[in-house]
Amino acid sequence: MTNDLVSEMLTTIRNGSLAKHSTAPIRYSKLNMEILKVLAKEGYIQEYIFDNFLASDPKLKVVFKYKGWWIKKPFFSNIKRISRPGQRIFASYKDFHKKVDGLKQNNGIAIISTSSGIMSHIKAAKFKKGGEILCYIG
Repeated sequence: MTNDLVSEMLTTIRNGSLAKHSTAPIRYSKLNMEILKVLAKEGYIQEYIFDNFLASDPKLKVVFKYKGWWIKKPFFSNIKRISRPGQRIFASYKDFHKKVDGLKQNNGIAIISTSSGIMSHIKAAKFKKGGEILCYIG
């Protein structure tokens, strides 16, 4: 069992979308819920649902979003954890593209943990907020 719930969530989303599942269960944490909120707002997933059937083990259910109705193709091709528990990666709002390779080509988003909350790198740059780069979705 891993203690890094964000890496576990990103792996579940990556594997579920590549296998063309409609939903995937994810272990609940406040950080996971905030990351899913950003993914839903940016259009990478359709929605997320909080299932609290068992009070001891609450889950989040992610509903995937695909391009096309016949051949399902996910809205993202790459999900990568940038900042890990053993190595935290921080950047100012001017240096997001230097720390994340996919942002240099202006495709995808990075999810940033700032002092104002979890947000995409676009919103963080607009508010001139730097912080910890959690993951990259492209």
